[in-house]
Amino acid sequence: MSQLSIFLQAAPGGSSSPMMLIMMGVMFVGFYFLMIRPQMKKQKQEKNFQETLKVGTRVVLTSGLHGRIAQIQDDGFVIETLSGKLKFEKAAVSREFTETRFGEKAKAAEKTAEKPADKKEIEEKN
Repeated sequence: MSQLSIFLQAAPGGSSSPMMLIMMGVMFVGFYFLMIRPQMKKQKQEKNFQETLKVGTRVVLTSGLHGRIAQIQDDGFVIETLSGKLKFEKAAVSREFTETRFGEKAKAAEKTAEKPADKKEIEEKN
């Protein structure tokens, strides 16, 4: 019975109240830097990635669909796949999946696409 009465007693009101507020503040700051801030940074990267996409870019959607961007519209993209053209919201394009799947290949494809154009210009000049 004496153990139960110890748990039911109120905490002394004098010095623990300011300490409790300090601990709550430290926990809030910790949550901000460990959870909220990284999530906001990730959302900002996704938005920048989606805004920099252009026609012909190979992408992977959050649903796992692979394709190329055929058209860019105000509210979304028209993605060309093997089965045809489909319209998706901009938020459906995943930066992580696209970079994982086409990271180096997409960069190499852009460089090779630029090189033949340069060769044609050189040949036309000669």
